Amino acid sequence: MTDDQVCLRPATELAGLIRRRELSSRELLALFLARVDRINPAVNAVVTLDRDAAFAAAAQADERTAAGAPLGPLHGLPVTIKDAIEVAGLRSTGGAAALAGHVPAADAPAVSRLRSAGAIVFGKTNVPQWSGDIQTFNTLFGTTRNPWDPARTSGGSSGGPAAAVATGLSSFEVGTDIGGSIRIPSSYCGVCG
Repeated sequence: MTDDQVCLRPATELAGLIRRRELSSRELLALFLARVDRINPAVNAVVTLDRDAAFAAAAQADERTAAGAPLGPLHGLPVTIKDAIEVAGLRSTGGAAALAGHVPAADAPAVSRLRSAGAIVFGKTNVPQWSGDIQTFNTLFGTTRNPWDPARTSGGSSGGPAAAVATGLSSFEVGTDIGGSIRIPSSYCGVCG
C-alpha cells in the first residue's frame, strides 16, 4: 500500500488495521514519515521529528500486538502534537525563540493520556509564537501554508496541526483552543476540529 492509500484514512480505520494485524505500527509510521519527507517541505506543518524514539515505540507496540496483549484504543497509532504542548524528550517551543532549546522532562497530561492509550508521538507541529495569532508563523520555523492553496494561511494557532491532518502527515492531532485556535484552522484546512 502507498502512503496516499493509507495516510488519509480516519484514525479509527488506521487503529483497526493495526489491531487486525493488516498493517504494523512500524509500517504505518514509515508511511507517515515518507509522507512528511515528501509533502511537508511545501506545507511546513511538522517542525520537529523524533524518528528513532518513534520507531522504538512502534516496535514495542508491534510486539504487544503479536503477543496478543491487551491493547489500548490508540494502540500503535502514530500522532503529532501541537508545539505548544510539552512532550518529554522532544523539543517543545510554543513557537517562541525564547524556548528554542526547551526539551521538557515530562509529558503534558494530554500527551501522557495519549501514550497510555497506545499512541506513538513522532513529531511536533507548527504554531504562531505563544499560540497567539490566527495565522501560523514564527521566527523559529517560518510559515505553515494552507494545504489547498499555499498562498493562503492555514489559520492559527493550531495551523500546523490542521495542515498536518489535512495532508495526511499525521493520523490525528492534539490542539488547543481559547478563541478559535482549533476551529479557525480546521475550517481553513478542511478538517474536523
